[in-house]
Amino acid sequence: MSSIPARTPQRTGSVDRNTTETKIAIHVNLDGTGAYDVSTGIGFLDHMVEQFSRHSLIDVTMKVEGDLHVDQHHTTEDSAIALGQAISNALGDKAGIGRYGAAYSPMDETLSRVALDISGRPFLVWKAKFSQEKLGEWDTELIEHWFHSVAQSAGITLHMELLYGSNNHHICESLYKGFARAMRQAVELDPRKGTAIPSTKGQLGG
Repeated sequence: MSSIPARTPQRTGSVDRNTTETKIAIHVNLDGTGAYDVSTGIGFLDHMVEQFSRHSLIDVTMKVEGDLHVDQHHTTEDSAIALGQAISNALGDKAGIGRYGAAYSPMDETLSRVALDISGRPFLVWKAKFSQEKLGEWDTELIEHWFHSVAQSAGITLHMELLYGSNNHHICESLYKGFARAMRQAVELDPRKGTAIPSTKGQLGG
């Protein structure tokens, strides 16, 4: 008589973050299909989070109401913090995950490289520049800050580098897609690891 293996519970995380500057509700499913429902009030940021979801296969629902009458800083920063927190919640003790991920991401004339470690020790190395101040209505100086905020709140050591490229849209999209593909590798469960924490210390972080 054949037995049916038990399904691994889906790894999900939700965050509600309400301040005087932003009101945010985020839900993620690490074992999703790349489905998304994103509304931040900043069109280009929506587009990038959608790219992250689709290429990482992490389902993302993100609803943000921010003080855009002031500027885009709080909406960008707080949405990234909440997304990182939701991912961290979904990862739990990180047992069995790949932990590391890396991707080269070409887009036409642009090539970027992303490498990351879900280490519990947040750090961002950023080697990319933009030659224009805005993409759509989004301030390009906030792109680095978005990745910094995600890395801090999710506990990721994140290295991002633009190897070459000239089109600012392509540069940004290449970086987001590279981040997504590296995250897909890092959060996926490795059946050979079972329930082992991927560290000889027995825990990640610290």
